Amino acid sequence: MEKFLTLNPISSVYGDIYLPGSKSISNRVLLMSAMSNGVTCIKNLLNSDDVNHMLKVFQKIGIKFNINNDYKNCIIEGCSGPLYYSNNISLFLGNAGTVMRPLTAAFSLLNNDIILTGDSRMQERPIKDLVLALRQGGAIIKYLQNEGYPPIKIQGGFLGGKIIINGNISSQFLTSLLISAPLAKLDTNITLKKPLISKPYVDITMKLMKNFGITVYHENYQKFFIKGNQIYYSPKNIYIEGDASSASYFLAAAAIKGKSVRVIGIDKNSIQGDIQFVNILKKMGGKINWGKNFVKCSEGRLKAIDLDANDIPDAAMTIAILALFTYNGKTTIIRNIYSWRLKETDRLKAMTIELKKIGAFVIEGKDYICITPPKKFIYAKINTYNDHRMAMCFSLIALSNQSVTIMNPKCVSKTFPQYFQEFNKISVYNSLKKF
Repeated sequence: MEKFLTLNPISSVYGDIYLPGSKSISNRVLLMSAMSNGVTCIKNLLNSDDVNHMLKVFQKIGIKFNINNDYKNCIIEGCSGPLYYSNNISLFLGNAGTVMRPLTAAFSLLNNDIILTGDSRMQERPIKDLVLALRQGGAIIKYLQNEGYPPIKIQGGFLGGKIIINGNISSQFLTSLLISAPLAKLDTNITLKKPLISKPYVDITMKLMKNFGITVYHENYQKFFIKGNQIYYSPKNIYIEGDASSASYFLAAAAIKGKSVRVIGIDKNSIQGDIQFVNILKKMGGKINWGKNFVKCSEGRLKAIDLDANDIPDAAMTIAILALFTYNGKTTIIRNIYSWRLKETDRLKAMTIELKKIGAFVIEGKDYICITPPKKFIYAKINTYNDHRMAMCFSLIALSNQSVTIMNPKCVSKTFPQYFQEFNKISVYNSLKKF
């Protein structure tokens, strides 16, 4: 029997939330630290499935690191160059895209003999555009089952050079090339054949690379130049800022039914694109106050929005839930989100199915979703499709004066294992009974 969690109706939310470290930043910093010259002390590293998959790889290939029990500090001794393992090995990466894609490029730099594989969903997530790009630079990569998808066998050979890649499938493909290109023998010139999706995630990559001494040059995000034969130099100490995507659930809860919630670990200076969510929330009616290393939100009269969410696909899922709580019954439209279909599940399809269960009127398009609030919320058992963001998003339905049951709640361990405990801390339940 599948495990579940039922949330009773919540009358209000109030309190402080200390954010875990950003997943996107954590795995980028881990990889750069592993390939850098020197020892890096990483503070506030995220403790999650995705990060643990990266650390398990390091352990298996001999990258030395030491991490304390609460993940507050992780010390990594860099190998001063590309990742290498002398024997053939198969590495299981679960459904961690932030591990699969960057490691595909990283292991392509030297003559490795490495198989990268993952769970059943990972074997449905495309990697073809990245593989084609790496092959243009000389990489030898073979598909072991289905063309264009993991598992793959990597045998090295990537030298750099002129690369053409699609930018409209996943920004992780470009990120992976950027991180590995400085260690290639030749300079690398990357041209995007189609417009870049999720540009802020590429900004994160370039800003973090600069912390490790590498500069990426680009022309309006269409062409990128990275000098070859470089070395990553450890910044010695680096702090992982709080996860802006995770912040969205608590801020949204406050906007729906909050006395006030203060989210600690991010502020206006965040390098994460999902910090834009705060401005969108304010536009929808949430009452926002910024401070040093925090943002606070309280309840507002929410209104529908028509949004191009190309830059913030993860946080856009939270906006889809906010659409249920708008006061005038108008339709919220979230556009340019084809990437939802290529995530941990087909999120466009999954959101449509589950939103209809609770009474919303939903239209699903190829790359958009239209959501009209329900006249009355209906109790539902929400399937999460083993997708952490589905579970966290639909927890907010409890703010509707209707209970909600979340199936497979432990899927949040991918990025935020303690999510439901933290959500519980700020929640006041109508029945005064907490789960």
